[in-house]
Amino acid sequence: MKLTNASPVTLKEGIAMRNTTLLGPWIRRFLLEHLVTERNLARNTQASYRDTMVLLLPFLARSLKTPIDRLSVEDLSPPLIRRFLAHLEKDRGCSGGTRNQRLGAIHSLAKFIGSRSPEHLAWCAEVRAVPFKKTAKPAMAYLEKPEMDAMLDAPDRGTQQGARDYAILLFLYNTGARVDEAAHVTVGDLTWSPSSAVRLLGKGSKTRYCPLWPQTAEVLKTLVHARAAHESVFLNRLGQPLTRFGIYNLVQRTVRQASTAMPSLRDKRIGPHSVRHYLPFLIMSSNLMDSAQMFGNHRSCHADLHTITRHSFPG
Repeated sequence: MKLTNASPVTLKEGIAMRNTTLLGPWIRRFLLEHLVTERNLARNTQASYRDTMVLLLPFLARSLKTPIDRLSVEDLSPPLIRRFLAHLEKDRGCSGGTRNQRLGAIHSLAKFIGSRSPEHLAWCAEVRAVPFKKTAKPAMAYLEKPEMDAMLDAPDRGTQQGARDYAILLFLYNTGARVDEAAHVTVGDLTWSPSSAVRLLGKGSKTRYCPLWPQTAEVLKTLVHARAAHESVFLNRLGQPLTRFGIYNLVQRTVRQASTAMPSLRDKRIGPHSVRHYLPFLIMSSNLMDSAQMFGNHRSCHADLHTITRHSFPG
């Protein structure tokens, strides 16, 4: 009776899932069930895996002259995977790092299928044997203390935009937050007593708290005055939440302004991540206490030394 009363769509889905040779149902389960429910991966990671499938499936269909919905698991063969990776680098101009990122998503898909379908274990092993390409890790430009000071002095704090730009730069300098973390900070994430701190939601939805220097706290208090707890701390000129691309452009604009007083900035590729790694650089160069004393927060820097080191170095 259950089969008789089932809708045609339900019957089709059931038949598709019983047919373990088709690739489409496996990808659907991988994206919607495994990544979201079982692994609870970050939104950006889910989007990256999905983008890989968006690129991969049409490529397979064109190469095999087969409709996308008729592709089988075995169609995703190591030779075609290598051709797909070459297509990414040659035709789409992707870097070796992006190529490896796409391959990592394919490896994860193969592991997911192989662990749930024993008949595909041999195929899984072959796919996961496709190697990553060794790539050179670019050296990150670091900031000297005079250069960081020049960037903080660049915004015109007498204007609304300049005051906001200064607040963002000081916040990134103080917390070592990633751009995406800073863009999603709300007023409710800020704590003023008994000591000032901010709650950051990072990669993998992991939460951490970072102390705020007294000067940072005062600047942020002025910036978010009379705002509701759910509102974003950093807004654009239209009153909308500032995106990570907006923060990136802000840092680039500040570097151009500061390079007039500090010419050495012109020869460096500086971005928000350079500001994020500035405090670890101070730690390694034994200048952390000078920075702490400059902001009057000697105790907080001692207490958070381990946090700064652990969260700022990995990237």
